[in-house]
Amino acid sequence: MISSQGSVYGIALGPPGVEGGGVAELGFKAFNLRRLAESRLPVPQAFVLGTDWCARYQGDREATRAALRETLPAWIRRLEQASGLVFGGDRRPLLVSVRSGAPVSMPGMMDTILDVGLTQRTVRGLMRLTGNPRLAWDSYRRLVQQYAEIVHGADAGPYEELLGEAAAKARVANARELDFDSLRNLTMRCQALFEEQSGRPFPQQPWEQLENAVLAVLDSWQSRRAREYRRLQGIGEACGTAVTVQRMVFGNCGGNSGSGVGFTRDPSTGENRLYLDFVSNAQGEDVVSGRHAITNRAQLSQLLPEVSARLDALRGELEAQFGEAQEFEFTVQEGSLYILQTRTAKCSPWAALRIAVDQVTEGLVSPARALERLGSMDLAAIERRRLAVPGVPALAAAEPASIGLATGVIALDAAACARFVKAGRAPILVRGETSTEDIGAIALASGVLTARGGRTSHAAVVARQLGKVCLVGCTALQLNEKARSIQLGDRVLREGETICLDAERGAVYEGAPEVLVERPAELLERVRAWREAVAVRA
Repeated sequence: MISSQGSVYGIALGPPGVEGGGVAELGFKAFNLRRLAESRLPVPQAFVLGTDWCARYQGDREATRAALRETLPAWIRRLEQASGLVFGGDRRPLLVSVRSGAPVSMPGMMDTILDVGLTQRTVRGLMRLTGNPRLAWDSYRRLVQQYAEIVHGADAGPYEELLGEAAAKARVANARELDFDSLRNLTMRCQALFEEQSGRPFPQQPWEQLENAVLAVLDSWQSRRAREYRRLQGIGEACGTAVTVQRMVFGNCGGNSGSGVGFTRDPSTGENRLYLDFVSNAQGEDVVSGRHAITNRAQLSQLLPEVSARLDALRGELEAQFGEAQEFEFTVQEGSLYILQTRTAKCSPWAALRIAVDQVTEGLVSPARALERLGSMDLAAIERRRLAVPGVPALAAAEPASIGLATGVIALDAAACARFVKAGRAPILVRGETSTEDIGAIALASGVLTARGGRTSHAAVVARQLGKVCLVGCTALQLNEKARSIQLGDRVLREGETICLDAERGAVYEGAPEVLVERPAELLERVRAWREAVAVRA
C-alpha cells in the first residue's frame, strides 16, 4: 500500500496477498516473511515501511520524521486489531521489534531494536498480562541498553559491566539466571546510566521510542559496517533498507522458551542436516550478537522435543519453497514456535558447491539453476586444508564455525590486520567476541578466533561466507590488549606470533604445522558435466 508519505505493507494483518510489493520495495527479509505467512507458517504480525523511506530519509530527515508521525498510528492500530493488544496499554501492552531489511541480504550490518514500548507504566501491564515479572524486567533492561546503543550511539561496555556486577552479586553465571528483583534493580541502574550518558531520562512515551527506533534503523543503512559490507560485496547505495515493525514474541519467558538460528544444511561442509544454535530463556540478540555462549541442539531436543521435531520438518518445507538452503531465525515462546526470518544461507564456498550438487541430485533444482548459483564463484580456488601430521598438541579447543585450516600471525584489531597484510604476513584476527563491527578486519584476515559467541552469530556467518576459517567460543582464550598479547591456557603469545586455527578439529595450535590441501574433485566433475550438457542443448 503506497500513501503520499511512503509505501507501507502488512504481514499477517489481513487476507494473504492483499498488500502487494516486491523484494525491491519490502526488502529481502520482509518479502520472505510475507511468503512464510502466506504459507501459514507461524509469523508474528507486522507492517513494513518500504525502502523508499530510506531514500526519503537520506534526503530530508525532518520531513521523514513528520511523515512517520502521520503514518505509524494507523498501522499500529492494525497491529493492535490483529493481536488484541494495545500499544502503550497498561493492561495488555503491545510491544514491537523494529528491524532493518535491505533488498539484498546483509546479515548483522544494520540495526534491530527489540521490546519497543516498555515504560514504567507498561512494564507493569506486561506483568499483569503474562504473570511473569522476570520476563517484564528482563525485557525492559534489554530495551534500555539497546536504545542507548542504537539510538544514542552509547558504548555497550558500561551496560555489560552492570550486568556482570548483577550476576556476581546474585552468584549466578549469567543474566538468564537472575531473578526478577535483581533484574528490576539492574533496570533502574541501566536507566541511571542512560541518563548519565545521554543527558536525559529514558523516554517514557512509547510513541517517542518507536519513532526514534525507526529513524535509528534507517540511519544504520549508512553505518560504517554497512558501508564496508556493501563495498566488499559490490552492493549499490541506492537500494536502501526497509523497516519492519513486528509484534514481539518472547524467548525469555523461562525454561520452555528460547531463541535460535538454524541452517537447513551445514553451511560449513554442505552436509544435508539441520545446523542449529539455540539459547534457552533468551531473546534473539543473545544468539546473533556474538556476545554470549551458545548451547547446542541436543539440549533443545531434550528441553523441547516437539519444537525440535518441528524444526527438522521445517527445513524441508523451506527448501521446497525457496529452492535454496536457508538460514532462519526463530523464537520459542512457552513451547510455541515462531519464525522471524529466513534467507538464502551464507555458506563456505565448499558447502555452496556441495549443496548445489546435492540439490540437483535430489531433484530440488535443475543443473541450469545450480550453474547460475555457482556462476560468481571461483570454483578452481575451492579447497579444504587439513593437518598433514595428526596428533599435533593443541593449545586450546573452540567451536568450529567453518571448515579448513588457517595459519597466520596474531592481530588484535583492524589496524594490526592492515599492518600485517601490508607487510605480506597473513593475520589471524583474535577478539573477545565476534562482531559485525569487525567486518573490514575479517575481510583482511585469513582466520578469526574469539573467546565468546556462537557459530551462527552474524559475524561468524559473514566470516564463513568470505571463506575465512573461524573458531568461536574459545573459553581458554584471554586477551590483554594493553600488553598486545593473548593467553591460551598456560601459554602467553604476543601479537605478531604465529598460530594455526583448525576448524576440522576445533583446535588452536602454536606455530605453523604442515598442512594437506584437498580439492572437491568429484563435485567439480559433476559441475563440468552439467556445463557440457547445457552447452549441447544450447
